[in-house]
This record gives sequence, C-alpha cells and structure tokens, in this order.
Amino acid sequence: MDSAGLPALIDAIQHLHGLHAKWLQSVPVFETFEGRPIWAGEVQVFEVRHPNASRVYAWSSEAGAGNRQFHAVLGADYIDSPEKAVHAEVASDTKKLTN
Repeated sequence: MDSAGLPALIDAIQHLHGLHAKWLQSVPVFETFEGRPIWAGEVQVFEVRHPNASRVYAWSSEAGAGNRQFHAVLGADYIDSPEKAVHAEVASDTKKLTN
C-alpha cells in the first residue's frame, strides 16, 4: 500500500482532477529503462466517473523534507494499465527535467 495512505490518494485525485474515486486494487509495478530499474512501487487503481476515463492510477513519492508528491494519471486509450501510467508519468518527469 502507498505510504501516504488511501485517503491521501483519494484527496489528491479530488484536488488534481475534481473526481470522486473508489479504490479497486493495488498493483506492484517495476519500471525499467534500457534494462535498468528506474521506478518500483505499488500503484493504486481507482474507479472514477469521467467522460474520457473510468480509471485513475495513483501513487505518491518522496519529495524531500518529509513532503510527498502525488501522481494521479487518468486512464485513457493509451494508458490502460498501472504500468503504462507509471511509464507516462516517468516520461513526463524526464521531459520536464530536460527542458
């Protein structure tokens, strides 16, 4: 389970997307790049009512000084699994660092 806890993830989904979320399951994810591990953890899968998505994939990560960064990725045609949600978020974070 995410160390922030389900209530914190549900609050993050509400804050980031304005959606009420119902927890469905926890899925372990191990993301690699060029054969090297770059992220490992559990992604929480939530059911939501949204015109373009029925799922939100959420987790948190350490952000330094005891703070947490929350990630809540809407499921879409190309993001249809926890693994793809992590991949999309890692790619987005990497792009932000290189710009």
